[in-house]
Amino acid sequence: MSSNILTPDHNLFDHKSDGDINRQANPIDFSSLSPDCVFDAMHAQGLHCDGRLLALNSYENRVYQLGMDDAPPVVVKFYRPLRWSDDQIREEHQFVTQLAIAEIPVVPALLDLNGESLREFAGFRFAVFERQGGRAPELDRAGTLEWIGRFLGRIHAVGARESYQSRPAINQQTYGEASLDYVLQHDFIPMDIVHAYEATARMMLSAVSNAYQQAGDVQNLRLHGDCHMGNVLWTDVGAHPGPHFVDFDDSRMGPAMQDLWMLLSGSRHEMQEQLCDILFGYEDFHSFDAAELHLIEALRSLRLLHYSAWLAQRWNDPAFKQAFPWFNTQRYWQDRILEMREQIALMDEAPLRV
Repeated sequence: MSSNILTPDHNLFDHKSDGDINRQANPIDFSSLSPDCVFDAMHAQGLHCDGRLLALNSYENRVYQLGMDDAPPVVVKFYRPLRWSDDQIREEHQFVTQLAIAEIPVVPALLDLNGESLREFAGFRFAVFERQGGRAPELDRAGTLEWIGRFLGRIHAVGARESYQSRPAINQQTYGEASLDYVLQHDFIPMDIVHAYEATARMMLSAVSNAYQQAGDVQNLRLHGDCHMGNVLWTDVGAHPGPHFVDFDDSRMGPAMQDLWMLLSGSRHEMQEQLCDILFGYEDFHSFDAAELHLIEALRSLRLLHYSAWLAQRWNDPAFKQAFPWFNTQRYWQDRILEMREQIALMDEAPLRV
């Protein structure tokens, strides 16, 4: 979600691992999603726009802010074809609705007259949301991370009540092995460094496996899935001042640490302090298993592989070539080899403490 409502989705991958969807008669990309199609889709739902359309910053999906006749603007998300199944999208919507009912500041999809959150027009699936404004959290302000941690604890407390039945999990296979296999099988890596890349990646995955073994049998629960600071909007007014969590498009099953480590940045000492602040608020509402500290760098390593595969999987989308011109260059893959070597070294160090 952007500073208004949406930031780019950075954590998605191959639709084959996200759900088998057979939609031969429906669009396979966004080439036919014109502004007229967007307005017609809204009109077909009985939602009358005033002609104002603002494209928001989202690469995985197509997201627009639309002006409405005699009503506040809304945000409309058109889901990328052939990615999530209908059931998987509805599971995300249901989770966010459960969070909203628990008075956690999130933005659930609005229901149509039939009580459905997932809508369809011309083969495109879409959802409508209230516009949520906000700004980036002031991380140097006392209490900010603790406040964010409290709401994350509440999100995970709700997420632990039941499991996703259709959405996949975040683990070494889905984010690591499948991602590596994709870029290798589709010849994205230059021939002169492909062996170095594969060997380094497999060494990193071995270290990830060791980290999971040290963590033991950790609990998997429904997560935000992409909980970086860009998906936390801060407001000072309204019914829920403070942090608002937006863009649950990446929501999956996984360890609680997946939603925690992405909030950490800086030196090891700085991350140690940030984690303690977050957990101080988090544990007011949900217990934290300290064994998951072994997963911080392991999950970061899996994200490195997953992100490259996400870009590769979308490389035929013209929007990706324009937004990520540095991808798939010799320098890009060389830098990833260096990053993976750094991750191997980090996973060999003692984890952070709480």
